[in-house]
Amino acid sequence: MKAMLMAAPGGPEVLQIAELPLPELPSPVHLLVRLKAAGVNPIDTKLRKDGTYFPDRLPTVLGCDGAGVVESIGNAVTRFKPGDEVYFFNGGIGGEPGNYAEYAVVHEDCAAAKPKNLSMIEAAALPLVLITAWEALHDRAQLKEGQTVLIHAAAGGVGHVAVQLAREMGIRVAATVSSAEKAAWVNKLGAEKVILYTQEDFVHAALDWTDGQGVDAVFDTVGGDTFCRSFAAAKLYGKIVTLLQSDCTASQIKLARLRSQSIHFELMLGPAYFGAHQARIAQTRILEAGKKLFEAGKLKIEVSKTFSLDQAAEAHRLIEEGHTAGKIVLTID
Repeated sequence: MKAMLMAAPGGPEVLQIAELPLPELPSPVHLLVRLKAAGVNPIDTKLRKDGTYFPDRLPTVLGCDGAGVVESIGNAVTRFKPGDEVYFFNGGIGGEPGNYAEYAVVHEDCAAAKPKNLSMIEAAALPLVLITAWEALHDRAQLKEGQTVLIHAAAGGVGHVAVQLAREMGIRVAATVSSAEKAAWVNKLGAEKVILYTQEDFVHAALDWTDGQGVDAVFDTVGGDTFCRSFAAAKLYGKIVTLLQSDCTASQIKLARLRSQSIHFELMLGPAYFGAHQARIAQTRILEAGKKLFEAGKLKIEVSKTFSLDQAAEAHRLIEEGHTAGKIVLTID
């Protein structure tokens, strides 16, 4: 099979097309999936540049998100049959091969039936961002109907799904974006208050929106100074959920402490890294819940650009330029 192989950390050029053996089923409960598309995420570019979580297992195939058709199954598989269309988050962090390839093997517990109204391209764009947004809003922030949330980089892959999911939960949404075009789009997705952070201070805007109280929660997908300044935008006992590790000043941390705020880290690939199978099953349940929401027309996924499998390096370059709206996907023939 063809695959984009990463032999060493480095620039996008380290991704090279290679011919690999067709993967064998590692257990009776695994599926062999003929991939039709693979999502490309910022984590892919970071692992390519800095090295994977398992640097002793190079070369490897990146790509955590995949969608395709079940080609064959182990003799103990009960949830799927050949010909079924599935989508999943699996592999791609260095421990086991990812989805920048023509085929992948997936434990049946880690795959979900593809939403019927989504294309393979749309489905492949979905797993990481849906699970991340769901865990951040439901599990980390534990938001309830009628509460408020500030979502940073709301036009991004995770952000635009988080806006819609929050609205589906009955949460009032404020969102930061970088342009008027993105502001109009995010407003249509359900954001009540859209803040152009290039033109106005998001802290002041969030406080004005909440009559000086601050939001119940902030969902930070940016990190750095954006994360550190978010303490001032959140209320007493507010929650800050971040996807990144950032260093804040003593005065910023003091403000968070004064307001008894809680900081939560969200990294949805943790269960895969630690081999926590039950936690991975819980993430599959999120994909199954998402399937229902997408089929009901309550959520949408935006794919801004597609590349062929052998153009994976170009996809990485585009993500690293920043300011991409929606998701980027590799198509696999």
